[in-house]
Amino acid sequence: MKQKFETIIKHLTGAAESDESPVEIQIPAQFRPGEEESTAISRNLNAAFLIALSGETHPLYSRADNYLRNFEAHPSWEIIVRFYREGLELIHSEISNRCYDDEHFGKDLTALYSWLINPENLRKKQETIEKISRLFFPEGVSLSENREENINALREKRKVNISKLNPDPITDPAKEILFTSNILITIPPASKGINDLPLSSSLKRMLDQIAGEEQLYWYDHPIPVGVSPEQNEVLYGLAELDKAVEFEKQSGTMDGNAVVTCLLSVSVTHEGLQGIVKEYLEHELKKEKKIRHLEVYLFTEADSIRLIEEILVPAAQRYTDIQDFSRLYEVIGVDGEYGRHYSFLKAIAAFWQVFISREIKGTFKIDLDQVFPQKELVEQSGSSAFEHFRTPLWGAEGIDNEGNKVELGMIAGALVNQKDIGKSLFTPDVPFPEKEIKGDELIFFSALPQALSTEAEMMTRYTDGLFDGKNQCIQRIHVTGGTSGILVDSLRKYQPFTPTFIGRAEDQSYILSVLFEGNQNKLRYVHKAGLIMQHDKEAFAWEAIKMSATGKLIGDYIRILMFSYYVKALPWSFEKTKDIIDPFTGCFVSRIPLTVVYLRFALKAASFFNESSDEKKQQGFEFLQSGIRRLHETIRKLTKEPNPLIEQFRKEKQAWNIYYEVLASVETEIKRSDAFALELQEKAKSLVETCKINFE
Repeated sequence: MKQKFETIIKHLTGAAESDESPVEIQIPAQFRPGEEESTAISRNLNAAFLIALSGETHPLYSRADNYLRNFEAHPSWEIIVRFYREGLELIHSEISNRCYDDEHFGKDLTALYSWLINPENLRKKQETIEKISRLFFPEGVSLSENREENINALREKRKVNISKLNPDPITDPAKEILFTSNILITIPPASKGINDLPLSSSLKRMLDQIAGEEQLYWYDHPIPVGVSPEQNEVLYGLAELDKAVEFEKQSGTMDGNAVVTCLLSVSVTHEGLQGIVKEYLEHELKKEKKIRHLEVYLFTEADSIRLIEEILVPAAQRYTDIQDFSRLYEVIGVDGEYGRHYSFLKAIAAFWQVFISREIKGTFKIDLDQVFPQKELVEQSGSSAFEHFRTPLWGAEGIDNEGNKVELGMIAGALVNQKDIGKSLFTPDVPFPEKEIKGDELIFFSALPQALSTEAEMMTRYTDGLFDGKNQCIQRIHVTGGTSGILVDSLRKYQPFTPTFIGRAEDQSYILSVLFEGNQNKLRYVHKAGLIMQHDKEAFAWEAIKMSATGKLIGDYIRILMFSYYVKALPWSFEKTKDIIDPFTGCFVSRIPLTVVYLRFALKAASFFNESSDEKKQQGFEFLQSGIRRLHETIRKLTKEPNPLIEQFRKEKQAWNIYYEVLASVETEIKRSDAFALELQEKAKSLVETCKINFE
């Protein structure tokens, strides 16, 4: 099979400059060893890797192999060469193992090989693309055809017949829901001089030092310190949430004196920002004079450590037999990959219910670049934002399409892009792609299953006999970070979490930790038709999005690796898990993740070098430099034997068990009016009060 696979790669990328290539990039033309600029060397190394992956029958194989060897000991290039040379071994090993374990994969590989070696077939573009997808990206095969049929089939797969509506639903969202969101902070862009920012001289001095630190975490569009108020996502999101609450009051759907609680986690990209972020945000928020209907709390990493040391550890020492608390520090906090703060923003609702307010029954996360379009919600969905939360579907029980009992303790809404809301509130934020796919998209093209899932799951309306929202509904697998929530009773019962190693799609990963947990009902998301938020990120955060574009691309590749290894680490069948989470969430769970990621990365880099502009070529150089460093570290960590995520998942699950056990113990003692428990409760309230923002 090795020879057949090498032949496939050779035909994909072109054996000679004159060959037609399905990916529409002539890799041989990019291999020009005589050029010695840094950008040219990067291009050559990337091309040499793809040529070497094509095997010894490639006419440029010997030259490419020698080129890689010549730079192997070069201090500026050794990491890149090591990444590629290790990749050659990892890919061949993975393909060999897959063929041995799965005869269908072997047949697909042979079928693609036989197709590509016939020159006549390369003119049959659509058939060629489908055969390539069948091998590398089977989740996307035929999804662009018979769209309505595919949409209806997925809706049928997600169908739940309701056996019991929630007898005690949310009735007063302002009192009963803890709203949460995350703030992501980074250093100012290099194009902005720190001295020109509207900050205190002490903050500027500290920023100068922090800018020299190595970046630890990459986020989609973090807020740069010193950004103008017009582009500050925090100010924008809170002001819009405040307007949404005001709308409810004016409409008579909420008590005029109600105040909505909003808790914000604050995560940073550089370690040094931890020391200044709270001062900076408090200063910016206090300048915002329009917030009248919200109580806002900021939780930094330091605050989460205080929560552990001042509340949880003393409670555990007093009321449980737990001796080791170190794992609490690993999972409870807000700095790190996306998974860490996402789990915190869910789990904090249980803490809030025990220590702060018994009235809290659920939590709902929004993103601060999203707003409730109240006028359109009322006109087109029949309910305001907060009226949607009162649905008895949230917390209902039912039977899924395979006869499993499910508890709909989680809720998920949908998104509409700001530019599309004029058409309809129910315009999918991810439409079906109409462009021809090329380059790395032949290996992996998530936009297609994402569009299908968006239409089938998020856009379902309970207006016909199939799904009336009373007897039948849709369960959601595809959810977004904003517009999702969980009832506290379900949170404490099932204890779902996103592992700290998940750096992207933390929202879709959350349910995986408990997907088949429990002997009775399985925890699931209910789709709330019409609960739609307007996504405004491009309207004001374009600069932050541009800054983080390369990091987001690399994060997408890491997502494939982490999801693929994570699903293998879960204590239930890989096949069973993948079957339920396909097509979109599941498309990132690959049976050949290393092969897919290496090919995606190399072909994407080649696409940058294929452009005529120097700016794009420079982008390719930077993409290679930063991407390989992150990918190499992740791949080395994951390819240890056995799968390291198995033990990591076990430890984190145990840590969350400790957290919820401590909360249950303290709750019992508070009800008994135990003096120590009441004292802890007062300390918790005092701690939370220090996190509150005073807008006066």
